[in-house]
Amino acid sequence: MATARLNAYTAAPQAMKAMVALNDFVEGCGLEHSLLELVKMRASQINGCAYCLHMHASDARRQGETEMRLYLLDAWRESSLYSERERAALAWTEALTRLSETHAPDADYEAMARHFSAEEQVNLTVAINMINSWNRIAVGFRSQHPKG
Repeated sequence: MATARLNAYTAAPQAMKAMVALNDFVEGCGLEHSLLELVKMRASQINGCAYCLHMHASDARRQGETEMRLYLLDAWRESSLYSERERAALAWTEALTRLSETHAPDADYEAMARHFSAEEQVNLTVAINMINSWNRIAVGFRSQHPKG
């Protein structure tokens, strides 16, 4: 286990206040909370962010998400447990999280655009950017998740 490097909230409170404001926007943007938690979990899996995985698995469970959907999230393409809208969001999440590899393929965008209005597309993209930013803060500074 890595040792925490610094506390971003005490080191740069204004920067973290801006991150929290973005987070608040995403939480209130109208996208389903269950969908947002899946997106946050999937990006955090790709980025290897234990802190965010712990937080969002706990949040998703509190909101009624099933254990099986959380367990199978890494293999969502092979599972029938996710709706078409969720699948489109997860594909877009992977495409943007792995941007240097994928370059946001047209097929992933088109699938997402079939299930999300123009405003929702922007909100989903902002949500994906937000969790990737949180992952980079948590992994970069070695934030420690609670025990248990």
